Amino acid sequence: MAFKRSEPTPKSGGGVPIPVKIVVAGGYAVGKTTFVGSISEIEPLTTEASLTSHSAGVDIAGEAAKKTTTVAMDFGRIGLGDDLILYLFGTPGQDRFHFMWDDLVRGAIGAVVLVDTSRLEDCFAAVDYFESAGIPFVVAVNAFFGRIHHSLDDVREALAIPADVPMMVTDARDRAATKATLLELVQHALTKAGAPA
Repeated sequence: MAFKRSEPTPKSGGGVPIPVKIVVAGGYAVGKTTFVGSISEIEPLTTEASLTSHSAGVDIAGEAAKKTTTVAMDFGRIGLGDDLILYLFGTPGQDRFHFMWDDLVRGAIGAVVLVDTSRLEDCFAAVDYFESAGIPFVVAVNAFFGRIHHSLDDVREALAIPADVPMMVTDARDRAATKATLLELVQHALTKAGAPA
């Protein structure tokens, strides 16, 4: 039996949904894999590898609950209405895998930078990367266990986030929260591109 690649199904209005690439970035163990998995309509593709004693002192110290880490990317897909399909690419968080970011962000309209307020310094690299690349991004503070350690204003100041970059609190485990974050990013990217909202 021959298999044929399926084509996008035209929607009721006769159009085909527009594919949009989004990157989910941030420091190690900030919730990127969870974020992609909580919203994806398909079984997310993950490239998780077990942490070993060789990663002690290389990856984050004292993260006893974390047993695996992303070594290449996470991938998921979500449809927004009849017009958009978002393809989500989660980056690996460790510094030693940052060489892959250029390939992962190619063609992306923007990025979500996830932040853990107990480890603000871990997201400096992601913020710097998207600012220097000129890629629109939003900053989403992941509320671990329903709490954050600093206000959004304090996080904006600590990370030197420009006033025009949206910031919000999210919960990477919650589908509604991740969807709201993605919608904010799409809106921000359209505004930056000068497209009508």
